Formats: sequence, C-alpha cells, structure tokens
Amino acid sequence: MKHTHAVGIDLGTTYSCIAWLNEYGQPVTIPNQEGELSTPSVVFFDGDQPIVGTEAMRNAIASPERVVQHAKRFMGNPEKFWKIDDTRYSPVHISGMILRKLIAAAQEQIGEITEAVITVPAQFGDAQRLATMQAGHAAGLERIEMINEPVAAALCHVLGNEGLAFTELAIDQQLLVFDLGGGTLDLAVVKYRTNQVRVVASDGDLELGGLDFTRVLVDAAAERFIADFGNDPRSHRGSLQFLSLEAEQAKRSLSVRPRAAITVQHEGHRKTYQIEQTEFESLSRKLIQRSEEITRRILKDNKFGWAHIDVVLTTGGASRMPMIRESLKKLSGRTLNSSLSPDQSIAHGAAYYAGMLLSNDQYARTVFNSTASSRLAKVQQQSVNARALGILVRDETGKRVPHYLIPANTPLPAAKTHVFGTVVDHQTRVRVQIVESGAGADRPPTVLGDCQITNLPADLPEGTEIEVTISYDHQARVHVSAVEPVSGLRTEIEIIR
Repeated sequence: MKHTHAVGIDLGTTYSCIAWLNEYGQPVTIPNQEGELSTPSVVFFDGDQPIVGTEAMRNAIASPERVVQHAKRFMGNPEKFWKIDDTRYSPVHISGMILRKLIAAAQEQIGEITEAVITVPAQFGDAQRLATMQAGHAAGLERIEMINEPVAAALCHVLGNEGLAFTELAIDQQLLVFDLGGGTLDLAVVKYRTNQVRVVASDGDLELGGLDFTRVLVDAAAERFIADFGNDPRSHRGSLQFLSLEAEQAKRSLSVRPRAAITVQHEGHRKTYQIEQTEFESLSRKLIQRSEEITRRILKDNKFGWAHIDVVLTTGGASRMPMIRESLKKLSGRTLNSSLSPDQSIAHGAAYYAGMLLSNDQYARTVFNSTASSRLAKVQQQSVNARALGILVRDETGKRVPHYLIPANTPLPAAKTHVFGTVVDHQTRVRVQIVESGAGADRPPTVLGDCQITNLPADLPEGTEIEVTISYDHQARVHVSAVEPVSGLRTEIEIIR
C-alpha cells in the first residue's frame, strides 16, 4: 500500500498555496517551481499552452487579452467564459490549471498526490462547491474534501505552532475568525473545547476582498490622470493591467508606509502620483463600513455580544491593512490575535484537516509517526451551513417563493423532509425546485435546479404523499432523496441544473 499524504490547498482569488503535514504532523508550505510559497492565481495562454503564476502576471501588460485572473469570483456561474483564440475556458478550467500547477510542484517534492482538502469560502453555495470539486478532478485529484476557509484558520490556530500551543488551549474558548482574502471576506464564530472545533455561526461577502481595495487605488489614480491628460487609462486593457499592478504594489506599501507612488501610462503619457495612507483610508470608507456591518451582523443575528468572544483571530492577506486592523480593534474593543500567517494559514489548516481525516481512516497508510497520528485523530471539527436550503412553493398569489427547511447556521450534516401530495389521480412524477438563500442578507436566493421524481406507480390516487428529503452533507453539498411510503419506492434524485 502506498503512503497517502495529508495535503491542503488554499485556492484563492488572487493567490493560491499548497501545504502538507510532515511525519511530525506539522504543516509545511510547498514552494512552486519558481521557489515561491504563494502562486498568483493567474493564467496566461502562450498559444494554447497555459502558463500559471508570476510569469503569467508578467505577460498581463503586453498581452492582457490572453490572461485570465480572479476566476474564483465566477465559480459556479455557467454563463462565464473567457475566449482565447477559438477556445472558451470556464472558471472550472482556469481553476483546474491553477491547481495542476500547485500539485505538479508539490509532487516533485513529496511524491504522488491523489487526494487533497481544498478550502472554499463559507458563503460558497452548492454550485460553487461543485465547481471547485470539478476543478480538483480536472487537476488529477481522485478524492477531494472541502473545508470552509475560516474553519481552516481556526484549526491552524488550535493545532498549529503558528497560533497558541495545543496544550495551552485546554479550556473553552470562543473565537471570531476574520478572514479577509484577495477576493472574499469570511467570518465565523468558532467554539473550541478540548479536541473539538465547532463552528457556531458564519457570514461573509463573496465580493469584498483585497481586490476591491486595489480597485479604489486604480480609480483614484485614473481620475487624476484623466484630469491631467483627458484620457482614461481604464479604457485600454494593457494600460489598466499596468495600473492594476501598480495599485496592488502601492496598497502593500501603504500597509507599512504613510505614502506610496502609483505610475500611470496610457497613450504616450506617463505620470507618477503620490497617495497618502489617510487618503486611501478615506476612499476605502465604504468598503470598511461593509466589513463592519457584516461583523456586527454575525454577532447580532446569533445573539452574541463582544463579551462572548474570547479571541479575535485575523488572517488573509488583506487583513494586513492598518485600516482593517484599526476598524476591527475599534469595533471589538480588544487587541487582535494576528499570530497566523495571513498567506499560509488557510492552506496549513486544510492540511491539518487532511491529517485528521487520514488519522481517522483505519485503511489509510500515512507518513505520520504514532504521536502525530494519535493527536490528529483526537480532534473533531463541525461546520454549519452559511445558506438556508429549501424548496420553491406557491404563495397565496400563485407566485413561487422560497420555503426554507434548513436554516442558515445549522450544524452539518443536516437533513429535513417535506411531504408533497400528488395533485391528480395516476400522477407518475413530481417536480421539486431546490433553492438556497443568497450569499449574504442582501443577496437574492439561488435556484439550484429541478428534481424530477419519476416512475411513481400508475395507480396512485390524488393526494398520495411523497416524502422528499433535502440535506447538506458535512461539506455543505446538497443531496435530495424521495420515498413513496405506500409502494416503498425510494430514489436518490439528481439536481438538473
């Protein structure tokens, strides 16, 4: 039997990272072929040959029409494609290429990798989770588990040497995990007891991340350039790409310096502008307010006050920004725990989870020594669903509206049964539409698709009960089954998307 490695992958909007657990149960980030610990989530097509990472970013200015970025923001969207030459690439294709790059580099260093844990935002719905699994399979993985990003951060905190020592956490603690990455904001209230990490509540925003703060700087510099030269650098893909890279570097500089420079070049003109940290903070005020609203909401909606939170744990590359830290400190009234690596902790937490799964699998042969295996096997984690799950029903006006059976923040796995009645004699099929609530309080619900219950007995009278069970598994993937009690007919139903 071959050894199975515990591998965790943070598939990010702007950067991605892969890690594994060594024989002592310690997470180790695996560098890519260029020696980088984080790989830009960027794909450049050199002819029909995809190039992933830093080299792809270098080509983004000269050949922006052949570069794809930020695919994670479009995962689960069946209508999103990038056309390169005569080929269309979906978010799954692009994400699969990024994963393949990470896995190829890792295999050169630790050997064959056939399974991994991939992290996803807690707010990802079923379609986005399915797309993530499809990307993993496209990259050559045979078995994929998913874990929500804030849960991975919590595991890294309680198990890792990046956070508090494991032995020092032998008391009850309640954590607020604040994970602001390149593309998403993820929050979770996590209850820690000895050997147990349990998510109590989760919230977030799939369209709020470091990328949006970079765009603030892009727009500020572009407006100054327009005032000077009358041309908008955002109107040309190459000029916009150059400006975006400049703004990204300036954003990073402003995390440690009071001012930074942004150079803009477009249509033969080139000028460098200085931007103050205070100006950046003022321009970003609406983004900060959004993060504060979500932070307040996760506590209010779940009847928590700050007195119920023992530790505010920050991670994600964008959490480095001073304005984020100051906002969170002011909101919580406490010192933040910033001991986690903003760039690597999510991948490390995923690797820990992979180790937990392997150590609890009696058939798995791992590289861990007995001490590490025993320690990992003791730890349990439980997540909640970020989105409510239900069905579409008709209200008194005949309009189809969501009827949620499993509320948000229900411990996973979870299942609920709804009884339907046939509406005519001899009805042989029933159609059910499955719906998830939106990714956030202000977002519309998402219809996942139709479930067709077919081949019912032909002699059923009107009003025959059909029991339909919808469920979330431990990865928040949706499953549907049905049973007709009289005949005993039972079926697993595929969601037709």
